Amino acid sequence: RSSAASDVYKRQDHHTTEKIRRKIDNEITRYMPRKVILDFNKVSFMDSAGIGMIIGRYKMIKMLGGELEIENATRSVRKVLEMSGITKIISLKEGEVYA
Repeated sequence: RSSAASDVYKRQDHHTTEKIRRKIDNEITRYMPRKVILDFNKVSFMDSAGIGMIIGRYKMIKMLGGELEIENATRSVRKVLEMSGITKIISLKEGEVYA
């Protein structure tokens, strides 16, 4: 399989990131995609736990020779991603950005 997409829902904080991390890790292990796309269009809030979840998935897919992409980040999430420096190593797919 060349790519896998995963929807990321609602808040990405220390209460929710473990569940999404396990889901994404299972998908990566099962399908071994060359590209993982995280769709953030339903995420309204993200803190450092969400940043950690993204970085961990980035490292995992890089070790497998793949790439990670984030798409449809809301303005508030995009701001957090830019401030964290993630945008220097992970591409944010341009497209419809929700309020």
